[in-house]
Amino acid sequence: MKKGKLFFAVLYVLWLALFVVVPIALLLFQSLTSESGQLTLNNFVSYFSSGTYLRMTFNSIFYAFLITLITLVISYPTAYLLSQLKNRQFWLLLVILPTWINLLLKTYAFIGLLSRDGTANSFIGLFGISPQQLLFTDSSFVLVSSYVEIPFMILPIFNALNEIDRDLVQASRDLGANSWQTLWRLIIPLSMPGVKSGVQSVFIPSLSLFMITRLIGGNRVITLGTAIEELFLTTQNWHMGSTIGVILIIAMVATMVITRERKKSVLRRGGK
Repeated sequence: MKKGKLFFAVLYVLWLALFVVVPIALLLFQSLTSESGQLTLNNFVSYFSSGTYLRMTFNSIFYAFLITLITLVISYPTAYLLSQLKNRQFWLLLVILPTWINLLLKTYAFIGLLSRDGTANSFIGLFGISPQQLLFTDSSFVLVSSYVEIPFMILPIFNALNEIDRDLVQASRDLGANSWQTLWRLIIPLSMPGVKSGVQSVFIPSLSLFMITRLIGGNRVITLGTAIEELFLTTQNWHMGSTIGVILIIAMVATMVITRERKKSVLRRGGK
């Protein structure tokens, strides 16, 4: 190995060790110790025996699933449409531009849109409808979370669709398949790696949302992300916070295992 490659390899290993391995190890250590520093499984026992924590776990999984489903339903047709356009890269750039804006700024923008004196209520007021409580609801939390996550679902699906060999689509039509049959039997199966990557990109972060939960949900939506924030910053119970963090890591790894690509895709542009 050349010295240059060895240097970058060492830097990469150090980066992983300092910012991935060590934090996870500290999190695991905190979850397996008591306040006195003794090894114990009481934190995990308390977690699994607590109806509150189990309810938070269910809420986290439910909302993450709902957000992922909504973004998938919106993103797949959008990505498919973008992949058919002539200047597809330009339109894709417009889709991913919101990701360049700070998440906190986007969240505060939605507070202005959904408040009782906001743009949304001003608009429905034109039809004689009195101001509604749009902010601090489950629906507003799901709406804003879905909006934030949509670009991360569109991008991998678009890349997968863009890699499909157009000759295969033309061959399908030449063999008598209509547009729906071509989409269902050819395009969707070949784009599944992109769908799985999109599901990972959306579902995993959605499990641990806490800022949008606070600002948009108004603490009405309680998830494991908000529980971790509360345990670390307010009650200072780092051991239970670390325990929930470990549970979330296990859930994220399980999601990656379930949605992993089990075999290499074929019949793609440039493939054999």
